[in-house]
Amino acid sequence: MKHPFFVLSICLLATAPPLAARDTLTVAAAAGIQANFPELKQAFEQESGIEIEPVFTSSGKIAAQVEQGAPFDVFVSADVSYPEHLYKSGLAVTPPRVYVYGALVAWTLGDVAFDRGLTAVLKAPGIRKIALANPKGAPYGRAAMEALRHYRLLPALQEKIVYGETVPQVNQFVLSQAAEIGLTAKSTVLTAALKDRGHWMEIPEEAYRPIAQAAVILKHGEEHRPAAAKRFFDFLFSRTARDIFARQGYRLP
Repeated sequence: MKHPFFVLSICLLATAPPLAARDTLTVAAAAGIQANFPELKQAFEQESGIEIEPVFTSSGKIAAQVEQGAPFDVFVSADVSYPEHLYKSGLAVTPPRVYVYGALVAWTLGDVAFDRGLTAVLKAPGIRKIALANPKGAPYGRAAMEALRHYRLLPALQEKIVYGETVPQVNQFVLSQAAEIGLTAKSTVLTAALKDRGHWMEIPEEAYRPIAQAAVILKHGEEHRPAAAKRFFDFLFSRTARDIFARQGYRLP
């Protein structure tokens, strides 16, 4: 005869939701943090036991996909405006909270004398193409355009500019030598894959508005995985995450 405890255990196992469905959190994240995300993901999963399934694209595309019903639980944006829009639309349940400030750099594989200053470098005859992310959907692209306007370079450089959809695509333009210089995220050029490749200079903060990167818990996450969504959201502001972000070249709020 089977022991009652054994029978009860089988019943509980049969009625329990699958582990993946219960413990997997879908995090939509700006493509600019894709190269930096694995360290964050690993730290959170080890600490919480909750698995993250990341989805990466531009912040603007993520916002549009959420509006179209995409089943994302948490949105980790590269700016504040897209999360704010979703919050005001009732598609996010928490106000946007800034987790880091991004920094913009000019990066090249070539032997460029950045000590001559950004203006001289970008206007040099050998610089035929300058890559930046599409400012219509990528916050780092907007910051790059602001920097070019700040230095009054846009009219002279307009024909040199090539647009990538995201920061990783900008970096790929530089790696493939489709562009001599990319205006990109500092956090990406400090990754293990790129930190020993080429040269970069940080663009002064006064040249563009702060790249305040914010996160929100989305309505889907609140309805389907509220505890897991909140735990990851809180983790973004923990000491562990802040130490990771600082190492990766972000500025902390």
